Amino acid sequence: MIFKSFWFWFITVFIAIQFIPVDVPAKIESDPKDEIEAPKEIISILKRSCYDCHSNESTYPWYDRVAPVSWIVKDHVKNGRKVVNFSIWKSYEKKKQKFFADKLGKAIIIRMPMPSYLWLHPKATLSNVEKKLLKEWGENLKETIK
Repeated sequence: MIFKSFWFWFITVFIAIQFIPVDVPAKIESDPKDEIEAPKEIISILKRSCYDCHSNESTYPWYDRVAPVSWIVKDHVKNGRKVVNFSIWKSYEKKKQKFFADKLGKAIIIRMPMPSYLWLHPKATLSNVEKKLLKEWGENLKETIK
């Protein structure tokens, strides 16, 4: 009896939480002139491994419609955009751009892309060569920001 009661309440709560909205749009209109500029190879790496959380061009997977996983996905996107958003890069103050360019290499080596993201997006995994390219690009970018 307790077992049946548990499953009844579990399923009831699971269905109920599906109606709790978390609105973080996948696409946000932004001025294309504000997007970060980089060599094609760097842009390709960023789009494959970073843009889902750090741009206005997120691609939500099928499981983004199933709570509570949807809450986690959308929270990651919301926080990723808040930290750095490559779609609005040029709208940042130069000081902020320089700060992010300086931290880029360290962030990639230590924690990006997030392991939880890579579980379901293995193509976003960065090779050592790609990490080195991004780190060097970030260092060069920092030097070009005046």
